[in-house]
Amino acid sequence: MFRGEVTEILEEKSDNNSYQKLKVRLDTGEDIVVESTFLETGKVLEFKRGNQVLLQKLQIGETEKHIITDYYRANFLIFLFIVFVVLSVLIGKKYGFYSILAMGFSFLVIFKFILPQIVYGRNPVFITVLASLFIIPVTFYLSHGFNKKTHIAVISTIITLVVTSIITAVSVNAAHLTGYSSDEAMFLQIGNQSINMKGILLAGIVIGFLGVLDDVTVSQSSVVEQLKKSNKNLSTLELYSSAIKVGRDHISSMTNTLVLVYAGASLPLLLLFINNPQPFGQVISMELIADEIVRTLVGSIGLILAVPLTTLIASVVSDTE
Repeated sequence: MFRGEVTEILEEKSDNNSYQKLKVRLDTGEDIVVESTFLETGKVLEFKRGNQVLLQKLQIGETEKHIITDYYRANFLIFLFIVFVVLSVLIGKKYGFYSILAMGFSFLVIFKFILPQIVYGRNPVFITVLASLFIIPVTFYLSHGFNKKTHIAVISTIITLVVTSIITAVSVNAAHLTGYSSDEAMFLQIGNQSINMKGILLAGIVIGFLGVLDDVTVSQSSVVEQLKKSNKNLSTLELYSSAIKVGRDHISSMTNTLVLVYAGASLPLLLLFINNPQPFGQVISMELIADEIVRTLVGSIGLILAVPLTTLIASVVSDTE
């Protein structure tokens, strides 16, 4: 693989094949001429002078040929990340900074523990739940401080995570999902047959759900705390009844958020089935679709369970002080 920059457009034709003949300067300093077509890349890529690109060198018999595989996007992605960090710190102050540290810790655990253990053939669900027991307290305390509110959120999140993981495992087995619905899964299995693809599907659902659970448990714990501060005479039942009303609104908004997030990520897939002549039952039975349905519904179930659980724990703790 090489990185290069388009220095000149020698020829181009705007048709279904999107043909371009380009002069590219490689990062080695060498100038080469490359032909880019839809048939080679599988994508409609229209390059301009100054574009950074990725190239691959192929050996065809005794002939070497360079093809452009994609744009080089690292520079812009780094810039976008810097904007994210600056805004987080400017607006979020110290908690914005700590939340970035928490995000970094989560990525560290995923890339240095979860993924290597899965590659070694360990059970993906067990590894993910085990890693979550480290991710949850560290990220919660970094983002929200070491206080009673966060203690309650950590406990509620761990309990909900365990229960939801069991529901996820049962649902995946009951729906006969295999984990082979994507091309990436097929290639991964070819490269390493010891990997449990169904386990990876389960682990992915758990990790995705964990990110949303943070908001729900911390918010509900905070609601109970503020209610108790405003009226110290409220009993456990009164605290729970008042806070759960806010929780119901939270359930509605977060469930809708989950649906929109998964729908947005799967939009190209959904478009393939919008005019499908097959019956609805057959369409949703396809694993590509069933994966997303199970992912959305299980995540929503977990959020629904988290609200009364967090509210109850927070109410009991607040009333015992």
